[in-house]
Amino acid sequence: MGRTEEALEFAKAPPPEGQVDFLVIDEQREKVVAPGTALRYRNLAFLVALTDVLSLVAAIILTWVVRSPSASGFRNPVAWLVVAPAVWVGIFALFRLYSLSQLPATQEFRRVLMATALALVIFLAHRLVSRPDAAVVYRGWALATWTVALLLVLATRQAWHRHMGRLRKAGRLCWRTVIVGANQEAVKIAESLQKRTSGFTPVGLVRTNHGQSSWDGVPAIGDLDDLSSLIDAYGVECVFVASSAVGPEQMTQITRHLGRSNVEIRVSANMTNILSSRLTVEPVGNLLALSLRPVRLSGLEAAAKRAFDLSVAIVVLVLVAPVWLVLALLIKLTSRGPVLYRQQRIGRGGRPFTMFKFRTMVRGADLLLAQLADRNEASGPMFKVRNDPRVTPAGRWLRQWSLDELPQLLNVLLGDMSLVGPRPPLSNEVEKYEAWHRDRLQVRPGLTGVWQVGGRSDLGFDDCVRLDLFYIENWSIPYDLFIIAKTVPAVLFHRGAY
Repeated sequence: MGRTEEALEFAKAPPPEGQVDFLVIDEQREKVVAPGTALRYRNLAFLVALTDVLSLVAAIILTWVVRSPSASGFRNPVAWLVVAPAVWVGIFALFRLYSLSQLPATQEFRRVLMATALALVIFLAHRLVSRPDAAVVYRGWALATWTVALLLVLATRQAWHRHMGRLRKAGRLCWRTVIVGANQEAVKIAESLQKRTSGFTPVGLVRTNHGQSSWDGVPAIGDLDDLSSLIDAYGVECVFVASSAVGPEQMTQITRHLGRSNVEIRVSANMTNILSSRLTVEPVGNLLALSLRPVRLSGLEAAAKRAFDLSVAIVVLVLVAPVWLVLALLIKLTSRGPVLYRQQRIGRGGRPFTMFKFRTMVRGADLLLAQLADRNEASGPMFKVRNDPRVTPAGRWLRQWSLDELPQLLNVLLGDMSLVGPRPPLSNEVEKYEAWHRDRLQVRPGLTGVWQVGGRSDLGFDDCVRLDLFYIENWSIPYDLFIIAKTVPAVLFHRGAY
């Protein structure tokens, strides 16, 4: 029996119990018919582009209605309702915002900001040239319109991502994938792709003569020489290459195979915990190399982050000042004790500082901690208890909406904390740290952080530290903005808050 016939027999075999078979066998052509994931992504991209257009149109109409035509800088918005959306979508396409299968959430957020800013500059420049007398008036309307459009685009795209996540869980938006390689890295890739939210359905491994030939429960379906036949037989839509399993000649062989097949190709970079925004591909002689942009929170980067923290903290403090007064009154009227709770925490470089919070517990709550030690629900050195008896009724509500954290804006102004960063630990927690845990103390602690938007109190301690280290390694202003934007729904839906 030849390789193709052997692959076909494997494909026709019934799936293991409990698994869903998404293959469709065409008996006349004797090949597996691919489910058309690329087409589904193209259809979704069209719908996403449509909602982007509707977001801009809604923003134009809303701001035009709120402001009088003369105050808006123009009298008839009809032309803008035709021209602006076309330019808008063109700029978004230029930033590859419709390549949905290759668009990570952090990259999408950054690209949307950049595309929106470019669109705003273009329209302001056009107005300055066409009607310089109304440019100043028009500028205010344009800023308002683009701000509303940006918020609508981010909201609708978030809804689309939730929809695509549901499709992936149902197996309706997943690339049928073979992994080239049968070594340890290839098996790890297969295990990662088997997660229902990955967007890939691994078919099996393709053996090479480079590296190990063993695998753990992941089927090997053929050899590299049969790659073209395997693509046809299994309806493969994506080939994922384990870079440590192939040599330069084999990589050339793979690209030659794929040149005759309409499939996606992914090559593992073998670099974990690195954001794609830090990577660029550069030619070095006749080779291609991945260049990794260094991230150091010092010098200009530290100054930029500090300026960002100060400007945002001052604006937010001014806006929430009335809320502070109401919350202070609520705390004072419902329980005995001070309004603000002061606690020593460990900051950057292991230095202690006083952190401020609105008081949410009864007076003397720290003295009762030992009595609750056996009820600790957190892992590692952290302490978390659901339905903590020390929390006051008003404090429970403050914690539910994370309003007790607002006074930490003062810590941001004082330079003890940042808006985004690892949460500040207690000194007794730091004493229990393992050596690698201490790396999270390299930067200022934050009011919010990666683990708060990735599960908050539901995550284990080691997972929280890994997320903190990922943030430190990949810091950028757009990444801070992304985390702040993700914090809002995490707070509104009370994910992990108690």
